[in-house]
Amino acid sequence: MDGYQKSSHAVFDIKYHVIWVTKYRYKVFHGPIAKRTRELIRQGCEARGFTFQQGSVGKGHIHLLLSCPPSLAPSKIMQYLKGQSSRLIQDEFPELKKRFWGQHLWARGYFCATVGNVTEEIIRNYIANQFSEGKDEIFKIEE
Repeated sequence: MDGYQKSSHAVFDIKYHVIWVTKYRYKVFHGPIAKRTRELIRQGCEARGFTFQQGSVGKGHIHLLLSCPPSLAPSKIMQYLKGQSSRLIQDEFPELKKRFWGQHLWARGYFCATVGNVTEEIIRNYIANQFSEGKDEIFKIEE
């Protein structure tokens, strides 16, 4: 069971690829702002128990690959990372407060996709071949 993480009641390997952009897609991440943003996101991941796999800070967006416990919803992960980083970055770089008034550094939405070694086709075949008998092909019941 290499690569799996464990909690008190679960064994898991949940990875999310997340992307979010700055409000109005302003390209503000360069030099010290980009470096500090990267540090704050890493610290935020460690503080909440996310395993930071890989990431990049673009001029106006963030890409992350995170491994998270099953008790955390992707929406809560994003709420925490975006909220904390926005507040801290704007406190450290006052020039951003002028551009992003109202403490809104990030755009509202985000992209999130799960990542794994098993494709949808493999899962469908596994489920379909679990029980050889059954009339309902979409949702079989063990008899």
